[in-house]
Amino acid sequence: MSFEENTEHGSEHSSELYRLQKNMLDWLINKDEKIKPDIIDTGEVNKVSVDQRLAVYGNAYGYRLIDALSDNYPSVHTLLGDDDFYKMTYAYMAAHPSHHFSLRYFGHKLEEFLKIYLSEEPVLAEMARFEWALRKGFDAANNTPISLESLQEIPIEQWGSLQFEFHPSVSRLDLEWNVPQLWSAIDEETEPMPAEKLEYPYAWLLWRKELLTYYRSLDVDEAWALDTALNNGNFAELCEGVCEWIDEEHAPARVAGFLSQWITDELLTDLNIQAALQ
Repeated sequence: MSFEENTEHGSEHSSELYRLQKNMLDWLINKDEKIKPDIIDTGEVNKVSVDQRLAVYGNAYGYRLIDALSDNYPSVHTLLGDDDFYKMTYAYMAAHPSHHFSLRYFGHKLEEFLKIYLSEEPVLAEMARFEWALRKGFDAANNTPISLESLQEIPIEQWGSLQFEFHPSVSRLDLEWNVPQLWSAIDEETEPMPAEKLEYPYAWLLWRKELLTYYRSLDVDEAWALDTALNNGNFAELCEGVCEWIDEEHAPARVAGFLSQWITDELLTDLNIQAALQ
């Protein structure tokens, strides 16, 4: 057989495998029966029909997705309880079928789904948002953080144009419920606590340091400064902005304190001097 013939033969097999995989997925998601002619009926031998074989596979697939969603959202699972979580998962599967080869990404739309499916319990959508941010932070790429010496090496006259690159795991959330406290109580298996809506939203920072994920609340000026820095704001802009909360004389020291803490927390991976506009 020539190379061309062998390639064509392999292509035929790939096409057939793709057809089988697609038809099976269509059955799992939409109960489309195109796959049935490709399933062997063993009813005469061990009394397992095509429908029964498909049902066994379908049930196993459903349970695997439930496990994946529970792994990504353990506190949502706890707050809902087993029965309601299973019902919610099947509703979510119908609304947002898994199309990715990895179950890691199953559940990425749970927050927006819960806002509608359980709109009367908004704490659940917010918990989903928090847990997904933790998961994303844990899975983020590894970038080497900078040290305080890197900041000290920048000439003071260039600090105004200084911009910052953040670790891929860094994320910012504004939460209206006591979600981090609830999550911590569930994770540490301490005394259950009630969900409470706060008087006003709290700013939270989430990130990974080495192999652990962390989160902490932020004062309003640090939250503003962090958001601005994440959007390429420079040191001078941060100093100007925090003057809404602190006098101009002490603003540079306040922002320098933020930078020191961000470096200690290993949030920063690089420093850049913004080019002057011509």
